[in-house]
Amino acid sequence: MSDPIATPPPPPPASAPGDNRTVMFVLSYLGLLALIPLLVEKNDTEVQWHAKNGLVLTIACIVVFVVLSILGMVPTVGCLTVFIYPLVTLGWLILAILGIVKATKGERFIIPGLSGFVEKF
Repeated sequence: MSDPIATPPPPPPASAPGDNRTVMFVLSYLGLLALIPLLVEKNDTEVQWHAKNGLVLTIACIVVFVVLSILGMVPTVGCLTVFIYPLVTLGWLILAILGIVKATKGERFIIPGLSGFVEKF
């Protein structure tokens, strides 16, 4: 027979103190969502650095898209930009994923040519 008095299930484990920090690291490389850790975690220098790095990556991608849009208006060059848009998007996605992985491991992800701008603001 089964036990008529069943013991209640154990409570769920308490969240680790670093969970909020991990969320902030992930948000840092998700486009304009990088503004959230930048504005919320003002005292955490590591979160701030990753948020700035992700924001610089996003701004660089937007600038490239604007330049490609302008070049797209030129008849002979415009047809080439159709092939470049997906490559830029794929590059941004790869760099964002690498940034998230490195940040959650506690490492800094230096993006050649872009991470130097992080130190300037």
